[in-house]
Amino acid sequence: MGSVAWKQLLLNALETNNHLKHSSYMQLATIGTNGTPSNRTVVFRGFQDNTDNFQINTDTRTRKIEELKVCSSAEICWYFTDSWEQFRINGSIDIIDGLNPDPLKLQQREKSWFASSLRSRSQYLRPNPGLPCLNEQAQPDISLDPSTGPVDAFCLLILEPNQVDYVNLKNNQRLTFKLSVSEAENKSWIVTRVNP
Repeated sequence: MGSVAWKQLLLNALETNNHLKHSSYMQLATIGTNGTPSNRTVVFRGFQDNTDNFQINTDTRTRKIEELKVCSSAEICWYFTDSWEQFRINGSIDIIDGLNPDPLKLQQREKSWFASSLRSRSQYLRPNPGLPCLNEQAQPDISLDPSTGPVDAFCLLILEPNQVDYVNLKNNQRLTFKLSVSEAENKSWIVTRVNP
């Protein structure tokens, strides 16, 4: 058991619940700049190629970016209503914005941009999230050339998990998976069955 085990449990839950639109939504908790919890709902954008790392698209102008720059620790909480399964996934987040110096990360960002719908991409052209509305009238429709690459406000977050807490309420089972890194930098997952 290990990485494959928790990831397979998650993939099974996604498959079992895929008829529910909300099954791709999860909660992402960060530590606020004032030291208090900060939580919001985000969309699961898949796993980073050949890894167990989670991809999340966001706006660079949101509060979560400010918080993650101070403390990269975060936790995902995901509950699947049909299968009664909960996943809490703790890890560290890498922020990949347009200023990232790594060309491979910029390619990942671009790939994530083009994997999103045109409607999703156009939200990054709207006024700054969280600021007061200056105009009470309806916002005009924003048009975006489908071939245009990521705009400055678009950001890809990569959460690299180091702990997974899995609970299945139907069969009263709970497993924890903890990442172990050896002195030689070899990674393995330790799984423990715990009381629900």
